[in-house]
Amino acid sequence: MTLLDYPTKTACTVFTGGCNLRCPFCHNADLVRHPMASASMETEVLAYLEKRQGLIDGVCVTGGEPLLQHDLAAFLTRVKAMGYAVKLDTNGRLPSRLQAILQTGLVDYVAMDLKHIPERYAEAVGCDADPAPFLESLRVLSESGIAYELRTTAVRGIHRVEDFEEMAGLIPQNPPYFIQCFKDSGNLLAQGCSAFSEAEMQECLRNAKKHHQNTYIRGLD
Repeated sequence: MTLLDYPTKTACTVFTGGCNLRCPFCHNADLVRHPMASASMETEVLAYLEKRQGLIDGVCVTGGEPLLQHDLAAFLTRVKAMGYAVKLDTNGRLPSRLQAILQTGLVDYVAMDLKHIPERYAEAVGCDADPAPFLESLRVLSESGIAYELRTTAVRGIHRVEDFEEMAGLIPQNPPYFIQCFKDSGNLLAQGCSAFSEAEMQECLRNAKKHHQNTYIRGLD
């Protein structure tokens, strides 16, 4: 259950296993390294949601990377049939799959990661990743007519405070952009990640606002 992951909604979060990135600061390392599921899990999740109709408003589908799931549309069809709003989290590496699922009308809100400036994307995602698909996903979202937000987890050693001005300049239209404070979950994909100070986070915010006023800090204690 969450009051934070889906704006204006009381929601349930469903985690999917597997990811096509290896971000060093990923806090769901077990979902990436050891994606496991049983045949009964979908039935259990749907039964949970059925019992809570009228008590919660929405379902957040996150990961891992949900767009890797071949039966995502079928699952969301059943969720929508119960009357729930659906929020999809994605890392943006699969623009064609993103466009296809948005065209079904099964998704009401999208949160997409903006990992880094294009020339340094590989540093943030932990693998050899062409930034072009991520930029294409930005275009897909901006033309979809569906409400969305963008977010960057700010990590010392991977990002510099000045990077946020360039990242903000990539954002089309005026969706909310959240600069998220890094938190060490104790279950990361790599060691050595650390958070910016509060003063540095405020500097990241000021830099981003030079190009995108609809920018906020999320998770600052």
